[in-house]
Amino acid sequence: MASVLIIGCGAIGTGLAMALGAHGHVLTGLKLQPPETPSLIQYIKADITSTESINALDLAVDVVFFIVSADGRTESSYRSVYVDGLQNALAKFPKQAWFFVSSTRVYGQSQGEWVDEDSATEPEAITSQLICQAEQRVVATNPNHVVVRFSGIYGPGRDYLLRTARQSPAIQQTPPYFTNRIHQQDCIGVLVFLLQKRLAGAPLAACYLASDDDPAPLWEVVSWLAAQMACGPPVAKTIDGLADGNKRCRNQRLKALGYQFRYPSYRAGYAGLVK
Repeated sequence: MASVLIIGCGAIGTGLAMALGAHGHVLTGLKLQPPETPSLIQYIKADITSTESINALDLAVDVVFFIVSADGRTESSYRSVYVDGLQNALAKFPKQAWFFVSSTRVYGQSQGEWVDEDSATEPEAITSQLICQAEQRVVATNPNHVVVRFSGIYGPGRDYLLRTARQSPAIQQTPPYFTNRIHQQDCIGVLVFLLQKRLAGAPLAACYLASDDDPAPLWEVVSWLAAQMACGPPVAKTIDGLADGNKRCRNQRLKALGYQFRYPSYRAGYAGLVK
């Protein structure tokens, strides 16, 4: 049993807390606006971007999960959490085992390449660069800390692609634009799995790419969703060259460790959401 601090209690952080609580771990969650209803989580109101707020915490924890998201798409919003907030949290909890949730947005590849944990991370967008720098800061603080890069997260409440498919959108068909995704439940599953491995004394790598087994062209995914919902199919769009973000994520390191995806493909994951 471990005492676990979750910084960022959105859907994934809350789901993680529920899963870990079921295993007997003691959970504390930092949140700007904690819920008032009782739960397995001991919520503490705190602002990680405020040094005073973080330094005032009186907590003894073994493990830290950093699962934050910026409150906007601006550079300043990302700096607030991935520079100031991260720095404050690392300074407050320097000796704990850390799991830092990142994103495959740290990859700048755009020609349909396969990427894994060892691929170059040279994104063009400043917001993605800040996430990349945050990864580096976490691992530099302690090489035993673990970075987990999630691809496009979907699940209950994350229905952007479903809404898109209902509108018969114009989608790039040729050349194919590859997309990558992971179901929200697998995000939680991966984090629980990695913590269990750490507590069991298994050696962990500094980084894991968490994406399902099926990187697929957006045209294929939207066409399948439209058919499942009996909507009009997408309209084919052909462009010269390939668009930013076009890559295929390889998850072999995570699977070699023993993780089994609950939803290994978009078909498996979206089937229940379509219904």
